Amino acid sequence: MDWRGRRQSSNIEDRRGQPLRAGGGGLLLLLLRILPWLLRTRAGRVVLAVGVVGFFGARMLGIDLLQLTGPTPSQTASLSAEEQQLAEFVSVVLADTEQTWQRVFTEYGERYEEPVLVLFSQRVASACGSASAAVGPFYCPADRKVYLDLSFFQDLERQLGAPGDFAQAYVVAHEVGHHIQTLLGISQEVRATSRGKSAAVVNALSVRQELQADCLAGVWGHAAHNYSQLLEPGDLEEALQAAAAIGDDRLQKRSGGEVVPDSFTHGTSAQRVAWFKRGFESGDMGQCDTFSAQL
Repeated sequence: MDWRGRRQSSNIEDRRGQPLRAGGGGLLLLLLRILPWLLRTRAGRVVLAVGVVGFFGARMLGIDLLQLTGPTPSQTASLSAEEQQLAEFVSVVLADTEQTWQRVFTEYGERYEEPVLVLFSQRVASACGSASAAVGPFYCPADRKVYLDLSFFQDLERQLGAPGDFAQAYVVAHEVGHHIQTLLGISQEVRATSRGKSAAVVNALSVRQELQADCLAGVWGHAAHNYSQLLEPGDLEEALQAAAAIGDDRLQKRSGGEVVPDSFTHGTSAQRVAWFKRGFESGDMGQCDTFSAQL
């Protein structure tokens, strides 16, 4: 990809090297869980009163109690030149998705709200809960942020056999695709439809949602090639290889287990490749209706 020297996004939140902090939602959830005990006992009421006074007193003095513990040595480690370059690359890709989706939404008479991309190391707290790097990149609709540990790109290349910068860009664009689904109300509708349904039905809906995100990533790829001239020879093949590498059937085979279609949540390698290509070749968001298509 011809990405160097291009505009970088201002919507990057870099938490690498920072200690894991519980978000406000996490603190509230903890309080709600222990509140019955605090109110039921005299000692608990004393603890609650002292805690509230101490917390708000510290806040009035400008003290953040969540930062007093300090980071561990591993969290203060300096970032390598390669890690910094990857962060710049991701920022350029995000900026280009912003440009693409602003244009597409304007054509539909809508306003595009840009997501924030959070870079983290090892573990992160989000409005959807805390998660480790092992879960891979993810999008949280509750705070409308994409979360990415850049070490995933090493796994993509070394473990899954999908090297290349456009393979990495596909990963970012896929997560932004989930943001598009949230803005359009698709994610909310999937969650509502999934309530009370069997695991097989929920998984089937998840597959359609993930394939649509692949198609939307392809729509961005079309624009990156035809409008931004970001792509170089061989880039498309990198993205297709990445899409194939993370198909449910291939991942289950790699793990040595049995391939169980009812357990699929993202789609087969062939499906993921096909839907990315559909978006890439058409450049049309209207071609990404996976929910009505025959899979």
